[in-house]
Amino acid sequence: MRNLMVNPVLNKEFKLRFRTVKSFLGILFYLITLGIIIVGFIFMQSMSNNQGYVRPSQSREMFMMLSFLQLALVLFITPGLTAGVISSERERQTLNILLTTTESSTSIILSKLVSSVSFLLLLIVASLPLYSIVFLYGGISPGQVLTMLGLYVFTILVYGSLGVLFSTLLRKTIVSIVTTYGVTMFLAGGTAFLTIILMSLNQGFNGSPVVNPAPYFVAMFNPPVVLYSFFVPDFMAHFTKTTGIEFPLWAAFIICNTVIFIAAVLFSIKKLRPNMKG
Repeated sequence: MRNLMVNPVLNKEFKLRFRTVKSFLGILFYLITLGIIIVGFIFMQSMSNNQGYVRPSQSREMFMMLSFLQLALVLFITPGLTAGVISSERERQTLNILLTTTESSTSIILSKLVSSVSFLLLLIVASLPLYSIVFLYGGISPGQVLTMLGLYVFTILVYGSLGVLFSTLLRKTIVSIVTTYGVTMFLAGGTAFLTIILMSLNQGFNGSPVVNPAPYFVAMFNPPVVLYSFFVPDFMAHFTKTTGIEFPLWAAFIICNTVIFIAAVLFSIKKLRPNMKG
């Protein structure tokens, strides 16, 4: 277990990613951008009413906006960080050298995955103090912040494992990146679009609601829909009524995406050394 968590591959990747000025400048500008968005939102909300204060409901809207903004960041950056971790080694002709070391395929794949998503995890953790501004105006609870953080970490690992999988299967980095972004767009955007269409079909031709479980089986793959269900309980109640499935959507999301994560990691480990035994 120690060899899986602390090994030369992981140490090398951490040094390459975090010993550069660009990494810290990226974190700085990201936090400055989020801070400007928060201050600008507070200023516009305070100017929109005569009393000049921000109501708890408006603070909740700001929290939702930041949450979806960071989720979009996760879905946009994760494929770019992970889709070239193995294929780039192959293009530089250093993969064969890496495979001749004493490191196992499991150690190499997990080290590449952890090191790739670590910078994005650092961005998420570094932005948490900015949410204290939201707590000043009320409208949200610490439990909601922890739930949001857990969803981010889980989503990063799942989509990061898909990037590592395609990087292992495909020889060209550009092809791997395009494929990973295509799958990410389908799982994050395509399933949301299908969920909206299927829920509209649940109304029936005469306007009366029709029970149809199809939207549930599509939405359980979609992170934005699950995040929205955390913020709007009325949506989840309506969704349960129209689909006829009372099993929590977030639980189905965790189960199906855990299966995707495990399958992607295991398949990557198997295909890293396709012509070697043991």
